[in-house]
Amino acid sequence: MNIGEAVKERILELCREQDISINKLSSMSGVTQSTVNNIVSGRNRSTTISTIKKLCDGLGITIEDFFHSELFRGLEQELK
Repeated sequence: MNIGEAVKERILELCREQDISINKLSSMSGVTQSTVNNIVSGRNRSTTISTIKKLCDGLGITIEDFFHSELFRGLEQELK
């Protein structure tokens, strides 16, 4: 799994936990629906920390909470 896939999975996981849709997350966070859709569809594989922070604010969690997940342990190094 790479970082883009982990971010996508974490967003979906948090939406399930809070029982909200991707569209609801978009409106709660102020991140455009197209941006959130691109992240969760895999079209955007390099989400900025700024966008993740906005999503976290909408979810009522910290960035630390966001990255505190097994999804981010043992990720492959991404050198290109």
